[in-house]
Amino acid sequence: MISREKALELLKSMPQTEADMNHYLESEAIMRKLASKLNEDVEYWGMLGLLHDVDWALTRDNWQEHCTKAREILEKEGFDDNFIEIIQSHGYGYDAIPCFKDKKRTSRIEHCLAAAETLTGIIYAYALMRGKNISDMEAKGLGKKFKDKRFAANCDRNIVKEIELVGISLDEFFLLSIEAMKDIKSEIGLE
Repeated sequence: MISREKALELLKSMPQTEADMNHYLESEAIMRKLASKLNEDVEYWGMLGLLHDVDWALTRDNWQEHCTKAREILEKEGFDDNFIEIIQSHGYGYDAIPCFKDKKRTSRIEHCLAAAETLTGIIYAYALMRGKNISDMEAKGLGKKFKDKRFAANCDRNIVKEIELVGISLDEFFLLSIEAMKDIKSEIGLE
């Protein structure tokens, strides 16, 4: 596996938006917290979060290639098939990605990655609504926003709920994820 610094360089070598870079960092932070909670490899899980959208800068205008170009990019960096397949799994079930449309996530790590990267959008939108404030955000308030399907409507609640398949309740996941994003709030433009 490459170093975190090299992974950041790889991401920055492509035309990223600030919002995309924030999303990668948020996903990394949540995956690291999940790994710690589940007694998994924190560095490995963090790297999955950081690089899960490694091809997004190249595919954002052509969704059918999202997650597929990741293989070529990650193989070039020396990542193995298992890592690459976990990365690709967050695209399973999307009609817009024909080669993954009928695939299902089956492992704990796949469910965690998909749930983590999806929840970042809801948390960030809620923080923006609160004047970029995440410092005193509570799981209860986030839960209310989560139930409002019009709020951050493009974030699929069913994917977030996959966290329950690994034995973590939604409330616990909300709290863990808020704490993870609080830890990096200054890096992602929140207070």
